[in-house]
Amino acid sequence: MADREMSRHPEDEPQAEPRLRREPALRRRTVTVTTLERPLGEGPVECCPRLHETVELVGKRWSGAIIYVLMQGGTMRFSEIGHAVPDLSDRLLSERLKELEARGIVERRVQDGTPTRVEYELTERGRDLRDALAELKAWGDRWLL
Repeated sequence: MADREMSRHPEDEPQAEPRLRREPALRRRTVTVTTLERPLGEGPVECCPRLHETVELVGKRWSGAIIYVLMQGGTMRFSEIGHAVPDLSDRLLSERLKELEARGIVERRVQDGTPTRVEYELTERGRDLRDALAELKAWGDRWLL
């Protein structure tokens, strides 16, 4: 019986699994972002495209100030907005008002007559930014000295 155990065939031997060649691991940087949409540490981390677009829209130089002034002043003429926002050139005011109008934040109304009267007012979409801008202002009052 001992002879039988010694006379095993090579195919009966367990084969070692072929070794896979491993590529060097890439080092990745881990970034944690906390949003109100998901609890910390749960799910994949990604930037919210709507938040990003909103911050870019309101945070563009002078846009937030123009919206804030229109929230306080209601319907205003071009020159009134310009006087209410210090250091804002007419060229940039015109450009920002066109951008805000294109995004549905500001409405431009032209009244016939001599001289032609142009007024600007926040749309419902623009007025809906009131609470968000109030919170940003409160944060600035607290943290930006």
